[in-house]
Amino acid sequence: MDLVDYLAVACAVGSGLMAGFLFAFSNCVMKALGRLPREQGIAAMQAINVAVINRWFLSVFFGSAALCVAATGGAFVRSTGAGAWLMLAGSALYVVGTIGVTVRFNVPGNDALASIEPSSVEGARVWVEYLARWTAWNHIRAVAAVAATTLFVLGRQSWA
Repeated sequence: MDLVDYLAVACAVGSGLMAGFLFAFSNCVMKALGRLPREQGIAAMQAINVAVINRWFLSVFFGSAALCVAATGGAFVRSTGAGAWLMLAGSALYVVGTIGVTVRFNVPGNDALASIEPSSVEGARVWVEYLARWTAWNHIRAVAAVAATTLFVLGRQSWA
């Protein structure tokens, strides 16, 4: 194995970690928060949005994107075969479908949620909309991360 192989494996691991994280939110966490009384659900999500900003999460989330760029570049230096194109597709899915969707849709929702008082009338309106919209975009992020992981594995295997 050379550096490009290790980068491809790191991309698969990083995007796989994010896929699992996002999958858990879509299928468990958001459903549980939605079943709580509104004030508790809002307060819990506000706390989660603060706690997730930590070096471990951010290292995997953004570090995987950086690895994608490096791995794709290395794959094309090595060859312009199917493996390089699969790496490029996986990288695009991760960067656009996971990072891009987060920045464009989920973070603004989190910012709006952070600014409300959980027990307010506005809180009730924002929470219902937030649950539906945030979760729908999170499903897209999860699918993009799963697909990226799959493409990284297939890309690495095509040149192995």
